[in-house]
Amino acid sequence: YVCSTWGNNHFKTFDGDIYQFPGICEYNFVSDCQESYKEFAVHIQRALNSNNHPEIQYILITIKDFTVYLRPKLAVVDGQIVKTPYYSSGVLIESNDIYTKVFAKLGLVLIWNHEDALMVELDSKFNNHTCGLCGDYNGVPVYNEFINGDISYNSITYGNLQKISKPNAKCEDPDETQALPSCNGHRDECERLLTSSAFADCRLRLNLEMYIQACMQDKCACNGNEDSFCLCSTISEYSRQCSHVGGRPGEWRTQYFC
Repeated sequence: YVCSTWGNNHFKTFDGDIYQFPGICEYNFVSDCQESYKEFAVHIQRALNSNNHPEIQYILITIKDFTVYLRPKLAVVDGQIVKTPYYSSGVLIESNDIYTKVFAKLGLVLIWNHEDALMVELDSKFNNHTCGLCGDYNGVPVYNEFINGDISYNSITYGNLQKISKPNAKCEDPDETQALPSCNGHRDECERLLTSSAFADCRLRLNLEMYIQACMQDKCACNGNEDSFCLCSTISEYSRQCSHVGGRPGEWRTQYFC
């Protein structure tokens, strides 16, 4: 089971909800929340890069008492910069120019593209045991993330609840009252892109509608700028998720597109 975040502040929980949350503080992406002693935690912080696109600045992984701090092309373990591949205490860190991957023996795999996209895969022994932006991993969408007892949260409120409080952090919570625009005018284009023949092997493997919705939100956010970040990040994520579940996406990038 995979939780991921990509592109224009999209998140997909272990239970399959896709939502947008534009926060720029440090947040609990996923941690084990059953006991007072956490077996693992993954925190992330995003910021806007020079092109005004949200990118992940750093990832902080704690496994038992072992900490790994990742920045693009940099891994720091317990305060020391390390060369990869690096192995210690049941944790393996590998990296190349495109990805950094962390494998932890307790049942966690993390893959980051040094930019906008992060994917965490967790062993099913953590079912019902997690909290954070990735949700509670109970197999039921919406429940206990966006609906908890009699209370329902929108995605901004839910995201703000996952903030790690740091005394000197200077970051504003996103406004919980702002509604996301309706982007139905972009449905046809997004549907066409995601059902192209390159993705024929992906249709039955993934929930296509969720990626169409994310693509529509991207198109709205671009305000008609044909900037490749807007369009390509969700299509890249669809392609990655398809490969991850054993599908074989074809070559969808062209000289003129992405």
